[in-house]
Amino acid sequence: MANTLLTIAMIKREALMVLENNLVFTKQVRRDYDDKFGVAGAKIGTVLNIRLPVQYVYTTGQGLQLQDVTEVSVPLSLSTQYQRSFIFSSADLALSIDDFSDRFVKPAVANLANQIDGDGLALYKTIYNQVGTPGVVPNALLTYLNSRVKLANNACPMDDELALVINPQMEATIVDALKGLFNQTTEVSRQYRDGTMGRTIGYKWSMDQNVGTQTIGAWAGSTPTVTTAPLNGATTIVTGGWALSTAVLNTGDIVTFAGVDSVNPQSRADNNALQQFVVQGVTSGSGGAATLTFAPAMIVTGAQQNMTALPAANAVITVYGPSGQVTPQALAFHKQAFCFANADLEVPNVVDMNGRLSDKKLAISIRLVRAYDINTDRYPLRLDLLGGWATLRPQLACRIAS
Repeated sequence: MANTLLTIAMIKREALMVLENNLVFTKQVRRDYDDKFGVAGAKIGTVLNIRLPVQYVYTTGQGLQLQDVTEVSVPLSLSTQYQRSFIFSSADLALSIDDFSDRFVKPAVANLANQIDGDGLALYKTIYNQVGTPGVVPNALLTYLNSRVKLANNACPMDDELALVINPQMEATIVDALKGLFNQTTEVSRQYRDGTMGRTIGYKWSMDQNVGTQTIGAWAGSTPTVTTAPLNGATTIVTGGWALSTAVLNTGDIVTFAGVDSVNPQSRADNNALQQFVVQGVTSGSGGAATLTFAPAMIVTGAQQNMTALPAANAVITVYGPSGQVTPQALAFHKQAFCFANADLEVPNVVDMNGRLSDKKLAISIRLVRAYDINTDRYPLRLDLLGGWATLRPQLACRIAS
């Protein structure tokens, strides 16, 4: 019986399955696929606008109390064309799909999945909630439970779409710390048998080697304070008292301001905990002055209120973590905190074979193009995925320092 040659359709189905199975962080977040590019194809830089839920303030009484409705959308740019390419001979086309996948598809696509996850986990620098102690690997569930407190204080839904992604050392430490609790219930048994956490304290736990690492700025010796009180809605603040004349903090560092607490976004009640801010940039001045750019914006009135008060002049600034500390940043989050989106790439016609597989349920679109090299009797094949990342609702995520 003649061998059945592999087709582009068989290869792209296998690639899609391998990609789905190898994603870790990306599998836990919102994924959007826009099929409006199915004919012409999308290009790098194509922007999708993702709408967020409207927020309201409490009202009571018989009288009509109209509120201005502000609809907010987050732009997500399809900024990365992920690509993996490999080459095989005409004889390789007679392999079974399993053999072909093991030799060519799985190594390429697993590496691609690793890159996509890494890009997503780098979004920790947009998240301002943080628990744990930088430089200390958590060895008790309390640290992870405190991340749930942060999420609950931000009105995060406490449903089955909560996830937690930690690095290998954090996983080993917490599993070892809990080994004395072993019994034959399903989840604890898995911890003991497989060395993984499964679903515990309301989170689906996953381990990913791509968890981001933050290096805290060299602020030692400083007694920083607010120089000029900001206005409502501010995303920058003038500060002083830094020990160095150059940039003293790094993008992704966490700071708090004395007298500024977070509030529940539904009731606007004081959470009795300092509002944390993530540094997005620093402009250094002379004499220890520095202007910090940060998130979230400081809003103290209306439906978008997120803190009790604006920081006053001379309010003390606290940097979260020791100067120069290198600290991995795990993430606890709700599915709606982050989004990975992709769209159809245009499929060229002047090639040996081509194809595109778009799966709306998985929200993934992959293009495969195969050519033929007459000089070597070999087939170069490239796999492309056009995608982009965005933080949709940073209040629904929390960093866990280690």
